[in-house]
Amino acid sequence: MTDIDSLNSLEADVLAQVAGASDEAALEAVRVAALGKKGSVSEKLKTLGSMSPDERKTFGPALNALRDRVAAALGERKAALADAALEARLASERLDVSLPVRESGLETGRIHPVSQVMDELTAIFSAMGFSVAEGPDIETDELNFTALNFPVGHPAREMHDTFFLPEKPNGERLLLRTHTSPVQVRTMRSTQPPIRVICPGRTYRFDMDQTHTPMFHQVEGLVIDKEAHLGHLRWVLEEFLKTFFEVPSVELRFRPSFFPFTEPSMEVDVRCRKLPNEVRIGEGDDWLEILGCGMVHPNVLRNCGVDPDVYQGFAWGMGIDRIAMLKYGMPDLRDLFSADARWLSHYGFRPLDFPTLAGGLSS
Repeated sequence: MTDIDSLNSLEADVLAQVAGASDEAALEAVRVAALGKKGSVSEKLKTLGSMSPDERKTFGPALNALRDRVAAALGERKAALADAALEARLASERLDVSLPVRESGLETGRIHPVSQVMDELTAIFSAMGFSVAEGPDIETDELNFTALNFPVGHPAREMHDTFFLPEKPNGERLLLRTHTSPVQVRTMRSTQPPIRVICPGRTYRFDMDQTHTPMFHQVEGLVIDKEAHLGHLRWVLEEFLKTFFEVPSVELRFRPSFFPFTEPSMEVDVRCRKLPNEVRIGEGDDWLEILGCGMVHPNVLRNCGVDPDVYQGFAWGMGIDRIAMLKYGMPDLRDLFSADARWLSHYGFRPLDFPTLAGGLSS
């Protein structure tokens, strides 16, 4: 029989089980045992139908209140268990939000100064109407030397100056190109004049000290036309150096020299100011040798299938690594090939800062 004391005892027992539930699974078992179809509280509610009207007035509100208090206790305990589980997860998966966010590759990556200068060269000479020509690093003796008017026995053909590959069964020896001039030969043999090209790329010589490396970068230029002359050559070089070094003017000095593939041949000096830690182009009273040039030798034109009685031209070449060092103040040539990320972070360029004549070559 239902009485108030038994209801109070049942409530105390159920609430104790609710409070003692250690996780949500245990709490669910308590809920089913109390409020399920055959639960202890549900069984008490079923007895209301057999009571007299007076008893229902007394025990009806008491039983409904018991059910509501048990349901409320279950809800509160469930929320408490959920909060405790979240706290435990947060403690086990703690993240120190005070650490800085790791930068993306676009922020940390840098373009190597040599690659940057190649892009600058391309931008400048493209604006002058030049095309860019490329060729293989491994060349034949004929393209690297013979076609360029190097006589048999020239020192550059010796092993102590050039990287030769093993001799083939037919006696031919391939080599790592010592200059990008073979690209000029390939261009003249495949293209009808007029020709205006630059030839940037890697070159190789058996040479290693503080100012030379076995692999380096070079850019050469070639113009072949019926009326090309030294005045045109001088203008091209002045405009290039003025634009590349981003100075209002440059003064050049041409000195006679000798190259097998040009006649006449000249070394070119640029006026500069030499300071302890830098060289300033376009000012001062010092001179710095910066490139070699000359009119293309008639023998080279003949070897490339160009009639020297109709066409003439001029060519020049310079070290990309050297002019990069001059422009950006890098004191040691060897650092360009050291693969030091700290050096690259200091001297490198942001990936999306493409050099343009309008926006600035080195912005």
